[in-house]
Amino acid sequence: MVTLIPEQPDFNESTAEELVWNALRDQLPDGATVIHGQRLTGDDKDVEIDFLILWPGAGIAVVEVKGGRVDVVDGSWFTSGSHGKRSHLATPPLEQAMVAKHTLVDYLRPRLSRLPGPISHLAVLPYTELPNSWDQPDAPKRQLVDGTEIDSLAAKVAAQLRYDFDPQRHDLTVGHEFVLKNLRRTHQAVENVALKAAEISDRADALSREQAKLIRILRHQNRAEISGGAGSGKTYLALRKARALTQEGKKVALMCYSRGLGRFLQLHTAQWPDEDRPSFVGLFHDLPISWGAPGGSDDDSEYWEQRLPTMLKDLADDRPRKRLFDAIVIDEGQDFSLLWWEAVQSCLRNQLAGTLYVFTDERQRIFDRHGESPITMNPIQLDENLRNSEQIVAGIADLAFEEPIARNGPGEEIEWIDVDTESALAEADGQVESLMDGGWAAGQIALLTTGSRHPVQKEVVETEGIAAYWDQFFADEAVFYGHVLGFKGLERPAVVLCINGFRDPQRAIDMLYVGMSRATTKLIVVGDLSIFDDVYGD
Repeated sequence: MVTLIPEQPDFNESTAEELVWNALRDQLPDGATVIHGQRLTGDDKDVEIDFLILWPGAGIAVVEVKGGRVDVVDGSWFTSGSHGKRSHLATPPLEQAMVAKHTLVDYLRPRLSRLPGPISHLAVLPYTELPNSWDQPDAPKRQLVDGTEIDSLAAKVAAQLRYDFDPQRHDLTVGHEFVLKNLRRTHQAVENVALKAAEISDRADALSREQAKLIRILRHQNRAEISGGAGSGKTYLALRKARALTQEGKKVALMCYSRGLGRFLQLHTAQWPDEDRPSFVGLFHDLPISWGAPGGSDDDSEYWEQRLPTMLKDLADDRPRKRLFDAIVIDEGQDFSLLWWEAVQSCLRNQLAGTLYVFTDERQRIFDRHGESPITMNPIQLDENLRNSEQIVAGIADLAFEEPIARNGPGEEIEWIDVDTESALAEADGQVESLMDGGWAAGQIALLTTGSRHPVQKEVVETEGIAAYWDQFFADEAVFYGHVLGFKGLERPAVVLCINGFRDPQRAIDMLYVGMSRATTKLIVVGDLSIFDDVYGD
């Protein structure tokens, strides 16, 4: 049988897509998979693939469907509906399919050692009959399926896959199970963040009116540093500011250091209309690579700390001013070194007067990296904690530089489990099981370590890659196993914090503060609790 995802899509009265769906269902061989409406979010775009075909032994096909009568006049594409009115197509159907295909390839490449066969793109025009004389250089007939060829749609797809097959690059023996697993995970991540965006908006209306006013009050201020403790809403203010600056017509970059937070920013801004999205959203280190800097090894710290930021500054200095940014918004700015700030300033068209907003929390400076943002005015302080329960706010109050004001109501009491460091990981695993036995869903729970990484985290990253690892988190499909260092700016309702050692004992309190503040409702701290003696006194 052909696997259909979903089994019965809602075509929103698109008879063209329904016609293609039925043809694929009836013509594809057993073992093939057809996905309708697969969504992917990349660094700079969000695409939805009309039909994605996973064909074992043949490859993967991206299919764009365009209803109505489609024709080309003087190189421009038009479509006409039953009413006869002609509409100009800003992007030709085959180009839409090509963009979607490249986004898919960019998604799969870091996750797979070899592509599982060719990845082809086609456009289907169910209500158009192309002339025999068709000769469009940007739309070969072999990649177009018109209304007369619907009965041989699968054969056309197979022919294009054979045409694109390259034995040097493609491995037809690679199964599609892993591809499908990650595609569904990413789709769920996009959907979840869309719901989260609505929740954030509602919560902002209820709890952060004063913070939201702050962004409006500062709208004429080109540069500002906004500082606040964990849970004070800094990330959401950064998103609001980036969107507001974009709506003003500015070319904006929204960036951070943490991979997980960077992925959240990408998924969140993907829900916005195109005209509201910043020009760049993601990691500070991804910007120079997108401008042509060579990639580096994950374990080459000198590359990430020194060489790549230096390359970014050089690339920005050589770049035409009009291709730089009018404004840059940075979340978790305490993670940036002095060299990074120099590179950031070089990315502004006007290095002295360009807009720069930085959101920081000095207590979350958990990396051995020093630097201050190039902003001379004193930081604006956020005092209220909007995210964590009253009990968790009370638990982190003595760890914070300034005592936060709890605004989000009561949750569950913090559980403290005192065990030796060697036993902490096993005990933390047991607490995760207890949470699920107590009714918590796996997707609501995170286990965070302070020392070595959890074996599950290592396995997922090594077998599936770092991008799939973070999409798993946003998909809320399973318990998330992470490290305090990589979880800043993120949260889960229930967190088991496993104190299994510290690489840098001098930063222990900072790491405990970050780890404890990741839980919104339920927090369990497991490990040698003597680390807290100097803080709590008991």
